[in-house]
Amino acid sequence: MNQDTSHRWQMLAITAIIAWLVWLLAPVLMPFAVAAMLAYLGDPLADRLERLGLKRMWAATVVFVVLLLVVCGVLLLLIPLIARQVENLIENLPRYGDWAQHVAWPWLRDRLHLDPDTFDSDRLLEAIKAHIGSIGTVTATVLGRVSRSGIGIAMWLTNLVLIPVVAFYLLRDWDRLVATIDRMLPRSIQPTIAYLARESDSILGAFVRGQLLVMLALGVFYGAGLGLVGLTVGPLIGMVAGLLSFVPYLGFIIGFVAAIVAVLVQYGDWMHVLLVCGVFVLGQLLEGYVLVPKLVGDKIGLHPVAVIFAVLAGGYLFGFLGVLLALPAASVIMVLLRYLLERYRMSELYNEAGPDDPVVAEVELSVHGDGRVEANDVTSPDDGTAP
Repeated sequence: MNQDTSHRWQMLAITAIIAWLVWLLAPVLMPFAVAAMLAYLGDPLADRLERLGLKRMWAATVVFVVLLLVVCGVLLLLIPLIARQVENLIENLPRYGDWAQHVAWPWLRDRLHLDPDTFDSDRLLEAIKAHIGSIGTVTATVLGRVSRSGIGIAMWLTNLVLIPVVAFYLLRDWDRLVATIDRMLPRSIQPTIAYLARESDSILGAFVRGQLLVMLALGVFYGAGLGLVGLTVGPLIGMVAGLLSFVPYLGFIIGFVAAIVAVLVQYGDWMHVLLVCGVFVLGQLLEGYVLVPKLVGDKIGLHPVAVIFAVLAGGYLFGFLGVLLALPAASVIMVLLRYLLERYRMSELYNEAGPDDPVVAEVELSVHGDGRVEANDVTSPDDGTAP
């Protein structure tokens, strides 16, 4: 084994060990991941304050206080609003059940020519009522177990306290940590890692900061629009649609379906249905032509299918932490894949010409500028050779 191969195996082993440790420690990484995201969001502002003459400690303190006030303000604003919306939803559940029993199920049965016994609405409603009734019992049981477990309460409070503490220290020492990691890299790969880090930083900056603003803007737009239409649960549906908008079309589909059901139950006329459709059409136009191009841009380059796969895979492997970090990780992986693709196109494996294939030699391939390949049969029509 030569020296180059030995170095590659060492790097592969180090990467495998780091990945294994991340997977092993995933249950305790949540506060650190959230703190790192907050520090990453605040680092550009802290750098700007440093350039204005503040020391890093004071710049980090100012940014930390601003982030803390923003988070507390959002929580103080959203928690009462969500509580009122949930109470409103619970009060309207009998109306939703009555609408499903006397309007939705008969309409489906008549249009699809189904057997009347296919939708046993009474049994379905009883099951829903029983399930809703069991939520209180389950919640009480869970809270009872948690309250009896001092360790569980201590861990929950520790994680809650750790997030702002770790976020402050990461924000204060962010540049120093980056420089330390850079000095620890092998000199042979340092330029490559630095290039990939810069590309990843540009994409993550576009995604994390931009997508959060897109989610907030869509949540406010959908909530305000549905509220103006007159939906009593409109703000709640709008917030859910905005929060789920990081997955392509998921927030739109869930919000649209929920809003249509709510408006049919509350009003039951086509005018309000058309108004809800108008709100979501305007929301899609706003997202596609204004918010995403201006706030996120086209640097991420993740296909919608890749986004859905990343979220599902992250949730399956690491739970909520995986869902939280799925899209940032997928963005970094896209940077690595683009780099590997360029390296492959520059390698001998891609560029080296191989021996002529006697079968393929009879077909002339025309490669167009858009990547389209066209096969032209060059066999003479009177030589007796099959095409």
